[in-house]
Amino acid sequence: MRYLPHSAAERAEMLAVIGAKSAEELFGAVPRHALLTRPVDLPAHSPEFLVEARMRAMAARNRAGADGPFFVGAGAYRHHVPATVDHLIQRSEWLTAYTPYQPEVSQGTLQMLFEFQTQVAHLTGMDVANASMYDGSTATAEAVLMARRLTRKDRIILSGGLHPHYRDVVHTYLDNSPNLVSLPASPEGQGDILDRIDDDTAAIVIQTPDFFGHLRDVKRAADAIHAKGGLLIVVVTEVVSLGLLEAPGALGADIVVCEGQSIGNALNFGGPYVGLMATRKEFIRQMPGRLCGETVDADGNRGFVLTLSTREQHIRREKATSNICTNSGLCALAFSIHMSLLGEAGLTRLARLNHSRAAALAKALRAVPGVELLNKTFFNEMTIRLPIPAAPVIEILAEADVLAGVPVSRLIPDDPAVDNLIVLAATELTTDADIDMLATCLNAAIGGAA
Repeated sequence: MRYLPHSAAERAEMLAVIGAKSAEELFGAVPRHALLTRPVDLPAHSPEFLVEARMRAMAARNRAGADGPFFVGAGAYRHHVPATVDHLIQRSEWLTAYTPYQPEVSQGTLQMLFEFQTQVAHLTGMDVANASMYDGSTATAEAVLMARRLTRKDRIILSGGLHPHYRDVVHTYLDNSPNLVSLPASPEGQGDILDRIDDDTAAIVIQTPDFFGHLRDVKRAADAIHAKGGLLIVVVTEVVSLGLLEAPGALGADIVVCEGQSIGNALNFGGPYVGLMATRKEFIRQMPGRLCGETVDADGNRGFVLTLSTREQHIRREKATSNICTNSGLCALAFSIHMSLLGEAGLTRLARLNHSRAAALAKALRAVPGVELLNKTFFNEMTIRLPIPAAPVIEILAEADVLAGVPVSRLIPDDPAVDNLIVLAATELTTDADIDMLATCLNAAIGGAA
């Protein structure tokens, strides 16, 4: 992005044209608590090379986990991404492609998005999928808004197993509506959301595997909410699990949203990621985002177009199904390439390998004195309880180059009940040596603290 060093007189002239008294007035719609109260901690008026040096030093403080055991998950997972994926998405015809409003010059992009939708629909067991969302959290919030439009009800219930970040995004979208019910965190799988359903409930939101790693009974949840005329939204943050678990659509889900990062997209210190959304055919008109469809041209040749959701829809503000004006096209392409390389059999093998690595991790953790495994069921992620606060232990292990997971208190900071909990994940990249080192370091950290 270019930096334009306008003078004070030039700024005053521009403000006068638009009728604003000050630059701060332009941010009047932003809540005061969301604005910075002090300048960003960066060198002021420094030469470019000094700013670059400062940024490099800050980046060097990051721990990538490439050289040591890595058990971080909690909605973002380290998987192997074949070199083919990176090679193909960097081809100029993909890397520079923009939204395909002109189908006659965008057939490649449109076909890719069509194939992406087909893969997501098969993966989730749903009738139709859109051409990607920003990420899993915003897709969840969009699903909630979609459910309210479809049912003409307002009450939404969020499971205690929903990822805290996803919960926060939903609260932001709904502006902390009094009709939004968030159940307390359920690290041991407790807190039955089904008891809270009533006739005014538009939808319940459950995650499986949930934030703490537990597998949820999707069929039971679907039957309960459908009996009250509401919809079931199923969230999947670890999309690889769908290679082993039964698809939510086959179990009665009405809307399925996923974080697609695990397939084709590396961690990248936080993004960009790609959201997946799929639903039933009868709900298609209320589905946000874009839908690519197959058609034929004037000569009868197969072709692809944006079937629904043109840009004009997105500028209608509150009348639009969504104000998202783009999609994570390049990340969706990476997802689609990786999924094509895997195929159905490959995805199943990958999922089984992930679960077997997690089973080995669970066995090792059970053997560490003072460690309690909270999961009776899991895919590749689980929660443990330590006899001491978890956050300092994570820091101790990080100094030994073992990234031992996420202390739950980092994401749920005001709940003393989670202070001793750690969420850990294992993937196909987790080795026996990694697990042994984690167990050894965890044992030493707990013993040293005692």
